[in-house]
Amino acid sequence: MHAIPTSLLLLLVLALRTTAFPSPHLLDVWNAYGSKLGLYDPQYSNRPLPGLPTFDEKGGGSGRRTKRAESWVVVDVYQGEGFFDDFQFFDQSDPTHYLNKSLALSRGLVEVTSDNKAIMRVDNHTDLPLGQYRDSVRITSSKSYTGGLFLLDVEHAPWGCGVWPALWTVGANWPVGGEIDIYEGVNLGTHNQVTFHTEPNCTYTRGVNQTGTIIVLQGTDCDAFVNDNSGCGITDPSQTSYGEALNALGGGVFAMKWDDDGIAAWFFHRSSIPPDVSNGDPQPSGWGYPTAQLAPGGCNPWLYFSDHSIVFDITLCGDWAGSAYSSSGCPGSCETQVMKGANFVNASWVVNSLVVFRESNFAASEAHGLRATMWTFVVSLLAVAGVIMLR
Repeated sequence: MHAIPTSLLLLLVLALRTTAFPSPHLLDVWNAYGSKLGLYDPQYSNRPLPGLPTFDEKGGGSGRRTKRAESWVVVDVYQGEGFFDDFQFFDQSDPTHYLNKSLALSRGLVEVTSDNKAIMRVDNHTDLPLGQYRDSVRITSSKSYTGGLFLLDVEHAPWGCGVWPALWTVGANWPVGGEIDIYEGVNLGTHNQVTFHTEPNCTYTRGVNQTGTIIVLQGTDCDAFVNDNSGCGITDPSQTSYGEALNALGGGVFAMKWDDDGIAAWFFHRSSIPPDVSNGDPQPSGWGYPTAQLAPGGCNPWLYFSDHSIVFDITLCGDWAGSAYSSSGCPGSCETQVMKGANFVNASWVVNSLVVFRESNFAASEAHGLRATMWTFVVSLLAVAGVIMLR
């Protein structure tokens, strides 16, 4: 018969304490002591052995909650006259000359129309000398989100030679917190690309029969530190999900859902927007297969993604549009393309709305789920302690 190891006692005390007073740092404790006790394989540090709970850094349970009827509650609506009020304007060159809010307004690069459409555009009037950056816009939401449902209704999205637009969400200390590219493409492309960028050890695995195609050259490793930060990308099968063809059909709705089931993305043409979306009562379970779904088995959505701000931008040339330019069917070089303002008449966002939802039972179920799984954890530790004492 042996005494219980001090490390096991310490973990048991911490577990008992957290049962009554949930700690946002429990994951750190688990990572520090779990492998020493042989309770999980360090090679898969974000995936403890079956039967033991996992926790995200917010203190919420990453195990599955009991599913109820879907109910999503509006958190924020970005629309109409106040669209830009809760966005910060990035005003550095990267490699585009992004303007602050005052200059963007005065130079006509952002506006809200009388019918409540928010517009962001590239300067399409000024001709520039070779090598000078063209004025554009990049905005970041003041608020951040961990989990939720994001619906972008866009009437026109930027496209054209040398143009690289994106709608993405990103953590404050990239790549910590991750990045989700909801809408992205370059030059004369016709397919939208959904991409995930993370810290090491996040692997893209399908959770369902997605409609999109995994980009083979990028692979399934979402690690931002490998493959020149290409992440793990999925191409939308629709040839009208990006660019000129998308706009010709009146745009559509791009959706991203981030919950216990992972992170999924859909695209709906204007003519096929689900009635529940139009009615403000989204029911993702009825939307059919998503374009992409990052399943939690290979990448914990609460561990690798957190505190995301929403970003709209229109970059010119850069790592992707610049490197792909010569094979895109565009004239000259990306640098010479930037010189003439008229080349960018199509480089604009026309946004009807961006709405962010949360699950109506999220907060309550997280607290309940944490306590329930913690008691399972406590019982597991007591069982281990009993086995050790009987040896």
